[in-house]
Amino acid sequence: MKNNPFSKEQIKNYLLFYVGVVTIVVLFFIASTLFHEVKDVKPKHFDINKTKIAESKEKKEKKAEKKKSTTNFKMMSTELK
Repeated sequence: MKNNPFSKEQIKNYLLFYVGVVTIVVLFFIASTLFHEVKDVKPKHFDINKTKIAESKEKKEKKAEKKKSTTNFKMMSTELK
C-alpha cells in the first residue's frame, strides 16, 4: 500500500515540523534582539540648497559637452591615394 499523505499521522508530522520551524525562527529573533545593543542614532540633517543643485546640473552639462567635443579615437580616413 502507498502511504497516504493526508493521513492523521502524516498531518501530525507536518504540524510538528511547522511548529518546530516557527519556534526556531522565534528563538533566533529573540536572540538577535536581546544581544543587540541599540545606540542613540543621531538624526541626519539634509541641507537642500537649490543653487548647488543648479550648479551641479550645469557642471554635468559642461562635462557632457566636453565628452562630445573630445573623442578618444580618430575616424579612419576614406581617402584613396
